[in-house]
Amino acid sequence: MAGDGINDAPALAQADIGFAMGGAGTDTAMEAADVVIMNDDLRRVASTVRLSRQANAVLWQNISLALGIKAVFLVWAVFGGATMWMAVFADMGASLLVIANGLRLLRQRADG
Repeated sequence: MAGDGINDAPALAQADIGFAMGGAGTDTAMEAADVVIMNDDLRRVASTVRLSRQANAVLWQNISLALGIKAVFLVWAVFGGATMWMAVFADMGASLLVIANGLRLLRQRADG
C-alpha cells in the first residue's frame, strides 16, 4: 500500500508493507507506514522493492558463505588438519568477505 494522507493511515498500518510519501504526506501516514519515501516520486517504490530483493539475496549469500567456511574448518579440525590460528584467520576472513559482499549494495543507484 502506498499513501500520503491521513485517510491512508489505517490502510498503511494494516498492509503487509506500507509506503508513505514523506514530501507532502502527513505525520500520521508516516508513522503508520513501514517505509517512508522522502520525496513524492512513485518510482521510488519500485526501486525500493528492487533494492530490498537484492539485499535479501546478499543476506542469504552472506549466511551461506559464513556457515560454509565455518563448516569446512569444523570438518578440517575434526580430522586434525586445522589449527586454532587457522580457524581464527578463517573466521576473520569470513567476516571480511561478508562485509565486502554486503558493501556491493552501496553501488546501487537509488533511482533505478
